[in-house]
Amino acid sequence: MRARAAGIAVSLASAVLSGPARAGENEVLFTDATRSAGLDFRHWNGMSGHLYYPEVVGAGAALFDYDNDGDLDLYLVQGNLLGNEGDRTSATTPWKGDWPPRDRLYRNDLEPSDDGAAVRFIDVTEESGIAATGYGMGVVAADLDNDGWVDLYVLNLGANQLWRNEGDGTFSDRTEASGTGDPRWSVAAAAADYDGDLDLDLFVVNYLNFSLATHKTCLTERGEVDYCLPSAYQPAADALLVNDGSGRFEDAAVAAGLAAARPGNGLGILAADLDGDRRLDFYVANDLMPNHLWLNGGNGELVEDGLISGAALNADGEAEASMGVTAGDYDGDGDPDLFLTHFHRETNTLYRNDSQPGSAQFRDRTNATDLGRPSWDATAFGTAFVDLDNDGWLDLAAVNGAVTFAAGRPRTKDDPFPLDQPNQAFLNVADGAGGRRFEPAADGLLDGETPFVSRGLAAGDVDNDGDTDLIITNNNGPARLLLNQTGTEGDWIGVAPVLGAARGRRPASGVTVRVHRAGAPPLVRLAGGGGSYASWGDPRVTVPAGGPKVDRIEVQWTDGTTEEWPAPPPRAYTSLVRGSGERSGEQEDDAPP
Repeated sequence: MRARAAGIAVSLASAVLSGPARAGENEVLFTDATRSAGLDFRHWNGMSGHLYYPEVVGAGAALFDYDNDGDLDLYLVQGNLLGNEGDRTSATTPWKGDWPPRDRLYRNDLEPSDDGAAVRFIDVTEESGIAATGYGMGVVAADLDNDGWVDLYVLNLGANQLWRNEGDGTFSDRTEASGTGDPRWSVAAAAADYDGDLDLDLFVVNYLNFSLATHKTCLTERGEVDYCLPSAYQPAADALLVNDGSGRFEDAAVAAGLAAARPGNGLGILAADLDGDRRLDFYVANDLMPNHLWLNGGNGELVEDGLISGAALNADGEAEASMGVTAGDYDGDGDPDLFLTHFHRETNTLYRNDSQPGSAQFRDRTNATDLGRPSWDATAFGTAFVDLDNDGWLDLAAVNGAVTFAAGRPRTKDDPFPLDQPNQAFLNVADGAGGRRFEPAADGLLDGETPFVSRGLAAGDVDNDGDTDLIITNNNGPARLLLNQTGTEGDWIGVAPVLGAARGRRPASGVTVRVHRAGAPPLVRLAGGGGSYASWGDPRVTVPAGGPKVDRIEVQWTDGTTEEWPAPPPRAYTSLVRGSGERSGEQEDDAPP
């Protein structure tokens, strides 16, 4: 674990955290607005001393606009008690809230102020009707029934739940009616258009065949009882749920070809066009097993290409822990690269995308970009490609927390869960030879006063000021809001790709946005599609507009068609409605939106 820089003393109420400034670029600056925003959520893993494996795995968060008022609201996934017949007094760390513990929904009420809008999170769980009391893991926020209101799909240890947004501030449980109640241990999912019909399907990533009856006692090399590793259990198969357009789903995993590959210990997933053929592919991060790259054949078939493409194993030919995953064009060559977070003494892994249309090819560039050594001692989970310093280049954020107890850190009454680790950020800089590398930001940039056992990371513009803020969830600890204050005085452009009226003008998921600039390569960004770890981020896209002039915005939709719009006005979010732009490139005619 990297030593923290001396002299960092911050308050959770109003911390100002800054990274190193670089010549000609913005200083990285965050404010910890957790308390001032009214965010009072604390995750509880219900640990009771038995060291049940699921205790160290959850949980995530979602940023989404549930009330269609133009700002991002927040959903946080909660744990519960495992075993002991619901006797909460048996927990090592007592639960102090109302029983039973439940997921929470917070409405964002932005309040204008002299220096920008102030975030105010209001807990509206009770009035929303959401009663999610399972042992929660992750969440997806997407309009699954095409009615213009974003729904929630909650992943659990046990049956998942689909909460339909009724459009009046309330949600109803449509799990049984929708056919989405997968009973296995699900950690993550992607809501994306697998079959090109513009409806959102669900690719559900399942982890292990675990139950209290199959719980095992695992020992460290020192003979001490510890949490198990995934190799102690059998992997669970993933699910592909195809949407009929109204929010009812059927499992097409076998028909699509998922059964042709060995199941993996799935923890992360994202959906994006990874091979440049204008069809949506799926990348699954498997824990200590080869990762899966499911290439979309366009005929309902998904072909597993992880090993052949080079994206299944690291450069040494080894499978890694693969908890979190994100995609972004870090090198500015126009295609999405892959970044995965791993166990300590593995390093995180960066795969550069060298694909040609219809032929996926990835290369491990971890050490070449200086990402190996700084992540060697970290166990990382949630992650995102984020332009932290608003210079047009995608940086990386990764949040960390161990899953097994380290030597020299015994469990005590005062610290029964000593798994905390510092979080990390890596700034994208020129390598001096025409390429890019990553430079660690200042220690403490994403931590505040004390590191926690971090898991989920949801990225999005919470205060609508044009830069990307972060929600960090902590296992058995508080959720935190970090507001990005870097270069907020500069111009920026924000766009929100949305489907047409026939599909409720819902936010798009898994689309590619290209911001074309005069005399410079386009900035390529992905809108929606999942990623990170057990979390869901902002479906909108923002880019700085202070450099080369923006000429036009191009959106590649999930059915392969593309449209262009002239540059929108700066310092605002503009909806790009499918069917309202100018068709671009050679493409087949499709049905009107």
